[in-house]
Parts: sequence; structure tokens; C-alpha cells
Amino acid sequence: MSNIIVTGPRLHLRQAEERDIDYIMSLEEDPENLKFIVPFTREMHLAVIRSGEDSMDVLVERKDTGEPVGYLWVAGLRNTSHEIEWTHVIIGKKGQGYGHEAMKLLKLWTFEVMKAHRAWMDCKDYNARALHLYEAEGMVREGLIRETILTEGRYENLVILGILDREYRARRAQGLELPVPGREPQEDGR
Repeated sequence: MSNIIVTGPRLHLRQAEERDIDYIMSLEEDPENLKFIVPFTREMHLAVIRSGEDSMDVLVERKDTGEPVGYLWVAGLRNTSHEIEWTHVIIGKKGQGYGHEAMKLLKLWTFEVMKAHRAWMDCKDYNARALHLYEAEGMVREGLIRETILTEGRYENLVILGILDREYRARRAQGLELPVPGREPQEDGR
């Protein structure tokens, strides 16, 4: 049985298995996605799936059909500062709201299950669609790393975004996040 880590209204997040590598690689190698990421190798994904303790590949799937609609890489699972990095948030089925739900599920898992204090990510500064999604989902721009990635002879900038557990809880109290399964919401959002 697949290892589902969190479930939402339409989607669930599932820990990736070796059978998912081709799908993950197809998302990373898609020209529409490739320009916005630094791709990982098949071997890196296999190593994480087989024995990763600090990182995990995660599939975003439709609940009703099991069809994959995206993939995430999370790192820092054993970080003593309780900080998790979200890497490679790639949605293959764009324009259907899957990105928003996937981000809400990722936050729910990060802060409610993993009990993280902080989550962060980076994003190329010209990826307007992703930056809009991340900021709409409560991520705060924390900084800019200038000319840090060399891509096809051109240096690119990365925007650093983060969200703290208290910011997530404030959003949940405002009804902006998914409810925690099996828990009635309290007035203070806990």
C-alpha cells in the first residue's frame, strides 16, 4: 500500500516509490518546468527513495483516481532547528488549483505532522507564477541571493521565501488553511 502522508479535499501527498521515478523525471525535464529549477539526477532520486532519511520525494496525486499531478522534494527532515526546505514544487497539471491545494497540504504536513518551526524555499526571481502562488499561500519574501546560479552562461537570482509555524497558525485561525483532520478548530487556531 502506498504511504500517503496527508490528504486534502481533492489531493493527497504520498511518499514516492521507485515506480514514480519516470514521472518525476518527466516533470523535471519538461521544458516549461526545467527553466525554473535545478534538476536532480535519477540517481539522486533513487537514493532518496531507497534510503533517504533527511530528504523525501513526494507525489501529489488526485484522491479519486490516484493520477499524479505533481511532485515535491522536501529536505531537512532531521534538522535539529526544526526547519524544513521545500524544493522542486512542480505541478504538472497547471491552472486547475492543484498548486494551491498542494501547498496547503505541504504546510499541514510540515507544521502539524512534522512539528516544524519554519519552512523555506527558493524560487528564481523571474518565475512570476510560482512567486504569486507561494506568496498567496503565506510565504514571505525573506531575501534575494543575487547571481547565484549559472544557467546557459547567464547568472540568475533566487528569491528566498519562508513561513513560520505561528504565521501558518494565524492563517489557519483565519480559515485560510485546511482543517487539521480529527481536530476541531479552536479560536486561537491551534
